[in-house]
Amino acid sequence: MDTVVLEGATHKKAGPGSVPGVPAPPVKRPKAKKAKKAVVFFEVEILDAKTKDKLCFLDKVEPNATIGEIKSMFHKSQGKSLKDEDVLQHLPVGTTATFYFRDLGAQISWVTVFLTEYGGPLLLYLMFYFRVPFIYAPKYDFTTSKHWVVHLACMCHSFHYLKRLLETLFVHRFSHGTMPLRNIFKNCTYYWGFAAWMAYYINHPLYTPPTIYGEQQVRIALIIFLFCQVGNFSIHIALRNLRPPGSKTRKIPYPTKNPFTWIFLLVSCPNYTYELGSWFGFTLMTQCLPVAFFTAVGFIQMTVWAKGKHRSYLKEFRDYPPLRSPILPFVL
Repeated sequence: MDTVVLEGATHKKAGPGSVPGVPAPPVKRPKAKKAKKAVVFFEVEILDAKTKDKLCFLDKVEPNATIGEIKSMFHKSQGKSLKDEDVLQHLPVGTTATFYFRDLGAQISWVTVFLTEYGGPLLLYLMFYFRVPFIYAPKYDFTTSKHWVVHLACMCHSFHYLKRLLETLFVHRFSHGTMPLRNIFKNCTYYWGFAAWMAYYINHPLYTPPTIYGEQQVRIALIIFLFCQVGNFSIHIALRNLRPPGSKTRKIPYPTKNPFTWIFLLVSCPNYTYELGSWFGFTLMTQCLPVAFFTAVGFIQMTVWAKGKHRSYLKEFRDYPPLRSPILPFVL
């Protein structure tokens, strides 16, 4: 009996379902978790290549990060471009904000640029039209063409650029006050160069007017030109009325009572559509290769601008009409 008492004392209390006198099965201990390897992060400092000034400091950059990912981290750290009318308390910053200054170089007003790039073609074309000395042979100095389409072309070309100059002064309201100074040289080279090239051939003493359809072709071209010029002016007026004086607000343009604005139902930038139509009519009128080339180059450039504005409208306005195309209805 003493022995039984001693055995009972040496065993642990039997658990539920265990048999007295039988050793309990060994308890499984959980395996120890393996210690994670320490990850070494990099600290990346980005400097300006010219001035060596620090542009950004990136901490906790993973060792396997690619250069492309580092570039993306850098651009995200720069934030978004701010407008002059943005209010500080409405920005996603705390009581301490970091601003990055970007030097855009020498600036010039948009009005000055437009007056310069539009005034040049007007004067250059008239110099070729009046055949001032040192352009053609001396015997043609200050002579006039015998073809009436040459005089008509001069009136249309002059009307177009006079309209642009007057719109710059009295119609357009610019969202940005200035643009880089270098742009005036690029823009003037484009407009002045093409104007001189077109004027040289249209006013050349050996120029021949359209012969396939003759006067009928010229009259149809004139109707197209004038129709599109009125349409272009109507769109500029409609866009001007969307923006109050001194404001930079943007609204969705919609058709007005003016029938020339009804094209807004199908196109985001009808001012470019009408501009293209004007130069198509001028090409048909003069049947001149340099004019056709200028129209083609202008169409490519205006398409780029129209697509950019169209994307901007879609991004800014959720209720933007989905049926509209950038420049050509249902096409482009």
